[in-house]
Amino acid sequence: MLSRRALLSGLAAASAASLALPLASPEARAGDLFSRIDLRGGHDADLAGLLPGVADDQSRLFQRAIDEAAAAGRILRLPPGSYVVSNIDLPDGARITGVPGATRLIYGGRGHFMLAEGARRIELSGLTLDGANQRLGGHVSGLLHLRGVSEAILEDMAIAGADGHGVTLEACGGRIHHSEIFGARLAGIYAVESRGLAITRNVVRDCANGGILVHRWSVGEDATLIDGNRVMRISARAGGTGQNGNGINIFRAGNVMVTNNHVSDCAFSAIRANQASNIQITSNQAIRSGETAIYAEFSFEGAVIASNLIDGGTVGISVANFNEGGRLASLTGNIIRNLTTQGPYPAEYAGFGIGIAIEADAAVSGNVIEGAPKWGVLMGWGPFLRSVNFTGNTIRNSGAGVAVSVVEGAGSALISGNMFDTTPGGAIIGCRWNEVVTKDLAKVGAGRYGHLTLERNVVA
Repeated sequence: MLSRRALLSGLAAASAASLALPLASPEARAGDLFSRIDLRGGHDADLAGLLPGVADDQSRLFQRAIDEAAAAGRILRLPPGSYVVSNIDLPDGARITGVPGATRLIYGGRGHFMLAEGARRIELSGLTLDGANQRLGGHVSGLLHLRGVSEAILEDMAIAGADGHGVTLEACGGRIHHSEIFGARLAGIYAVESRGLAITRNVVRDCANGGILVHRWSVGEDATLIDGNRVMRISARAGGTGQNGNGINIFRAGNVMVTNNHVSDCAFSAIRANQASNIQITSNQAIRSGETAIYAEFSFEGAVIASNLIDGGTVGISVANFNEGGRLASLTGNIIRNLTTQGPYPAEYAGFGIGIAIEADAAVSGNVIEGAPKWGVLMGWGPFLRSVNFTGNTIRNSGAGVAVSVVEGAGSALISGNMFDTTPGGAIIGCRWNEVVTKDLAKVGAGRYGHLTLERNVVA
């Protein structure tokens, strides 16, 4: 057993021995400091000769700094200030970070701004990319143009003043997160042939022809996630009847999810899905759309449109084009209100002022439609009607309730357990295309229209 005196003596001896150790030299201490800094993986821009705030084009120095940092597996850290650069090629492993809102890269013109091709991973964060509305070369369509990048990571970015798209991603995976993209001549984000891309928590605003575009060159699985974005003030300066002017546009891309987005003041649709099978459009807000607020159209199979709030537009939700194979949909729990008959072009076909348009193989339940000037629901178009179950919905303060097709060859429809309140044109009316040809079927019954089943509907 150690005595207390022996223990204290041992501790004192150990302390003295430590004091007797030689102190490291200044050179050794400096070397240790730099080795610890090196562990951070940083590469300061000023060490590469870059200087913020210089009016001259620094493209050559910037390219060298990117190449050296990528080759060493380090992050190129840019301090606050402005840098004029052009024709920058991002090598595989390029990682560039700046101070959000303070590090600004300005396009000097003459070709492209930033381009990457065939890289495994590219990371950009904390940078403002300013296109200065300078013309882009014909070999790129975006201010930042990435091709075949397996993992493209864009975070805390601001991208403005693009002559084309703000960001173009061709055959890329990765994510665009928490960034602001505005002032593009085309669309804010254009992603084509994506491979598991995520577009989340961004602001896309004030673009001339589109907000977020997820396209494919041919119909196929895409699986892009578009979640929690704010898209606003999207114009259609290139014209058309829906090709431009959409907040979120899905074209030929299957298995895409569009969730929890706030989309407002778009010239055409807030969310438009064209030839997009297995599309899920849920829990979005579509405010003051210039045309149809939410659209699933042309040849698609499978659309879930649920829990969206639509305020304003010419048509609330349209699930159309059974004539071209558009079918199979579930519409539940949506609120649609304050529609108008005034659209961005002369009215065609059924016209404007309709809450929901639905055609084939669909369940429509639990929706509330208020303020549809023409019809609350258009069910079928001529012979293009099949297997529609319309149950448990509320339609009020609309020109008429449900306008259902009674054209020869129209398929079956069940209209059951719905509430109609203040529908002066009738609760349920039969139509031959755009012409009303029956009295109120909610009062007189389906009669000779054997393809219709009407039951337990309430007319207030």
